[in-house]
Amino acid sequence: MHNQIETFKIAVRKFAPFESAMQKFWDKYCEFCGCTLKLEMVVMDLHELYDRTITQKGLANGDFDIAHISTDWILEGYSNQDFEVLNPFINKNKPQDFPKGWSKSLLGLQRFGWEVVGFPFHDGPECFIYRKDLFDNEKEKASYQEQFGKALEVPKTWEDFHQVAQFFNRPADNLYGSIFACYPDGHNAVFDFCLQLWTRGGGLVDKDGFIQINTQAAVDGLNFYRTIVNDKTAVHPKSSEFESVAAGIAFSQGEAAMMINWFGFAAMCEVDGNSKVKGKIDVDLLPSGTGQNSASLNVYWLYTIAKGSKNKTIAYDFLRFALAEEQDKQLTLEGGIGCRITTWKDAEINQIIPYYHKLEQLHEVARTLPQKQNWAAMAAIIDKMVLQAINSDTTSEELIQLAQNQINEIDK
Repeated sequence: MHNQIETFKIAVRKFAPFESAMQKFWDKYCEFCGCTLKLEMVVMDLHELYDRTITQKGLANGDFDIAHISTDWILEGYSNQDFEVLNPFINKNKPQDFPKGWSKSLLGLQRFGWEVVGFPFHDGPECFIYRKDLFDNEKEKASYQEQFGKALEVPKTWEDFHQVAQFFNRPADNLYGSIFACYPDGHNAVFDFCLQLWTRGGGLVDKDGFIQINTQAAVDGLNFYRTIVNDKTAVHPKSSEFESVAAGIAFSQGEAAMMINWFGFAAMCEVDGNSKVKGKIDVDLLPSGTGQNSASLNVYWLYTIAKGSKNKTIAYDFLRFALAEEQDKQLTLEGGIGCRITTWKDAEINQIIPYYHKLEQLHEVARTLPQKQNWAAMAAIIDKMVLQAINSDTTSEELIQLAQNQINEIDK
């Protein structure tokens, strides 16, 4: 029987660090456990990965054994029975230090009632990333003090963020105050809107569980966002073409003083050989509205076992191996973001990426997007609303009312 199953297939999110880490884990696992299957990695970008695993039922049909799945898709996949429920495996032989080896904020989205359908793979919430060499520069400090009559500090409010962005905006030096990722892909503008809303004390969901964006916090957030994104004296001119990866790369090339983006792009500045800002950056909590608390957004990647896999025992055994402390740390050294608390606190990692330990405090303020069957459709409405705010003169109040009416149609 054994010879019929010669390959083991993993659906991998296209990103060089993920690809190299998965290959290393598998080689090490086979050496350690005597597994004779050959690894076949099917490497895909975001849209293709979602399409092949979820839309085309690749997990249910057993086209793959294991898949990298974003928490944005986990409810849909669970509802369609695409994933193997992991509890029987965990009860028999749980992963090292499970569940307490991970932050609670990385264990919730893949759990439905008692059923667990995924393990944390790669993480890194949204955070405020900035050039500490600019903020610490004595000449810059003196010049800021003279211009604004106050000290140059890491901005705690959005108003200060805007002012500091204008201060550091120097097109002649190919340095801009800040970068936003405004490419219309149904993700980045939505994330930015949620962060503006949350850091102004607002929420996405009302007390009855319905999406409710027609609030003052939403109006204030959208007004601020459309103003700063269109401010040529504060923002990188290519922001409208950037998605998060392109924004991260521009930042690593020294093209901006500040950026709101995923933690992984801060780490990239330290481990990527092409980075021009290695050793010059730091991360912090996002600015907020005056008198409000900071917030972050947590979307993370999971390992899942395909419902249709013929190799479930091996798949679980391999995941236990891949989840161990040593491999979680290895993923980080490859350029991914390990999920274990031990990795966040690891001395060697924090020497290479000096702010790595801050992941813990970011997770304390991190929120997640609502788990709704048709969240993708609602996100598309919000995405369109934000883009119209940036590209038209229609008031934020009107745009939000219009979007709310459309959301009400489908939020049943």
